[in-house]
Amino acid sequence: MDALFDWIRGHNVILWWLFSVSLLMLIASLVAVPWLVVRIPSDYFHKRRHIVDRWEQSRPWLRYVLLALKNAFGLVLVLAGVAMLVLPGQGILTVFAGMMLLDFPGKLSLERWLAKKRTVRLTIDWMRSRAGRPPLEM
Repeated sequence: MDALFDWIRGHNVILWWLFSVSLLMLIASLVAVPWLVVRIPSDYFHKRRHIVDRWEQSRPWLRYVLLALKNAFGLVLVLAGVAMLVLPGQGILTVFAGMMLLDFPGKLSLERWLAKKRTVRLTIDWMRSRAGRPPLEM
């Protein structure tokens, strides 16, 4: 037991850093995840094409920049959600929100599978009802 306390005293800065990051992730997930979930269109799972190519013809470089930024933010959310599975925070919902921003083959079927899970669906519908938004159509 003394060895454990010695180790903690020797790594005090690292432990405070981990605590700070964990607390920041908890606060960020409590703000960002409900904000993103409420903004999902209720017919999201009924649409065939989800990518909006407004700038494909007029500004192709802007389309690629925005697409890269969207995917980078989605990857950050997915990684933060995976970390929140063991740290404080809304891990599964954060992974779900991050996956919605990423573009990869089979994305829609994976999102449907995850959204049909009873606990995820109830949580999403609860968040949307509190914001005055209709539940997701499956």
